[in-house]
Amino acid sequence: MDKNELSEFCKRWLAAWTGNRPEELVAFYAPDAYYQDPAKPDGLRGRDALLAYLRKLLAVNPDWVWEPVEVLPTAEGCCLKWRATIPSGDKTVTATGLDIVEIVDGLITRNEVYFDA
Repeated sequence: MDKNELSEFCKRWLAAWTGNRPEELVAFYAPDAYYQDPAKPDGLRGRDALLAYLRKLLAVNPDWVWEPVEVLPTAEGCCLKWRATIPSGDKTVTATGLDIVEIVDGLITRNEVYFDA
């Protein structure tokens, strides 16, 4: 994918993180995808494990909004700088972070999420 295609892919993918739609979100991932974030430091392997995690995570955070800040293409996909707006009780938290994203045939095969929790 070129930079424009990666940017469009990331916009669609990050939009799927909002609204508690885990089945739609997991469709962006390959069947054997690897996923890691600060809550899952040992990572998850495969769509089934990721879907189980996303069902819980998105149910607790249905209104958060993720947006790309900068897409940095790599040979395998991209590094993605992002911003998240997360409603939390009576306040809203804004977080920034970075994902390592590898893509094969239009599906994410590796997604490592890094941010200061």
